[in-house]
Amino acid sequence: MAEGILRHLAGDRFEVCSAGAAPASVRPEAVEALRETGIDISLHRSKHVDEFKGQTFDYVLTVCDHARDVCPVYPGQGTRIHHNLEDPAAAPGGAEERLNAFRRVRDQITAYFQTADPFARR
Repeated sequence: MAEGILRHLAGDRFEVCSAGAAPASVRPEAVEALRETGIDISLHRSKHVDEFKGQTFDYVLTVCDHARDVCPVYPGQGTRIHHNLEDPAAAPGGAEERLNAFRRVRDQITAYFQTADPFARR
């Protein structure tokens, strides 16, 4: 979700890549939660951090403590930015409760990117 939201907010100001330490399929709840705001991530795929081995980044963002702890150090790595969010995929309950968890995290990510320097719109 963070990739889709940042691509949407940043436009062409940033090249956005995302990956995880244990990637899985893109959750349908994530697709639906972002679709509700006009962002389409239906063609996104989960990638492993190893796919970006050897690349340099100006910023490396982590959105949970586990990712922060296992995220590799990239050569020439710029600024690391961390913001711990709940894992909506781990939310208990039925389909509506899980979708609400994804909506909640969607809104948290959006608010964070809209206010966090260097991502705030200028």
